[in-house]
Amino acid sequence: VKKPIRNFSNETNYEYGIKAGFPRISYLLDKYDIKCTWTTCALSLERAPKIAEYIRERKHEACSHGYRWVHQFRLNEDEERSFIKKATDSIERTTGKRPFGWLSRYLLTENTRRLLIEEGYKYHMDDYSDDKPFWDTCNSGNIIVMPYAIDTNDMKFWTDPALTPDQWLKYAVDTFDWLYEEGERGHCKYMSLGLHLRIIGRPGRIGAFEKFLHHICSKKDVWITSREDIADLFAKQNPI
Repeated sequence: VKKPIRNFSNETNYEYGIKAGFPRISYLLDKYDIKCTWTTCALSLERAPKIAEYIRERKHEACSHGYRWVHQFRLNEDEERSFIKKATDSIERTTGKRPFGWLSRYLLTENTRRLLIEEGYKYHMDDYSDDKPFWDTCNSGNIIVMPYAIDTNDMKFWTDPALTPDQWLKYAVDTFDWLYEEGERGHCKYMSLGLHLRIIGRPGRIGAFEKFLHHICSKKDVWITSREDIADLFAKQNPI
C-alpha cells in the first residue's frame, strides 16, 4: 500500500494563519471588544501556546474540533470515546477551561452525540438545519444542538469558484440584516460566522471582516458572544 505524499507547502498555509492571520484577527476582536468561540483542534493549541494564552486571557471560549484532524476513516466506539476525552483534557490544559462545545471534522458517527453527553458537553455543532438552537435527546441524556452555517463561512474564499472579499461581505451583511429584521418581528435567531486564521487573516480579506464588524456593532440590541453563552441562555429560557 502506497502512503500519501506529505504536502509540505500546503502546511505553510496553516503556519501563515498562526504567524500573520492571528495577530490581525485578534487585533480586530480586541478593537471591537468581541467575545467569540475559537473552534480548535486540541493539538493545534498545544503547538501554538500564544493562541491558547490569548483565549484564556481574553476569556474567549474554546470549542473542541477534535484532538487532531481525523480523515474519513472509521473509529469504533471506544476509540471515539478516547478521542473525545483526549481532546477535552488537552484543551483544558492549554486554556485553563474544559470545552463544552464540539464540532467534528470528518468524524461524526451514530455514537458521537451520545458520547459527548457522557463526557459532559453542553452543545454539538454538527448540524445545518436551522438558525436557532434546539434540544436533542438520546438514551444518555440531553444536549443542545447549535446549528452551524457553511454559506457565510470564509471557506467561500478557498473553494472554486471563490467569492471576492466584497462579494463575501455583501453576503454576510445581507444574512445578518435579514436575521436582524426577523428578530425585530419577534423571531429571535442567531447568525453563525465561521472564520479561519489562514483565510480571513490575509491582508486582502481582513478588511472585509472589519467592515462586517463595524456594521453589526452599529446596530442596537445585538448580542455578539460565544456559542457557550448562547447555549446557556437557550437552556435557561427553554428548560428541557
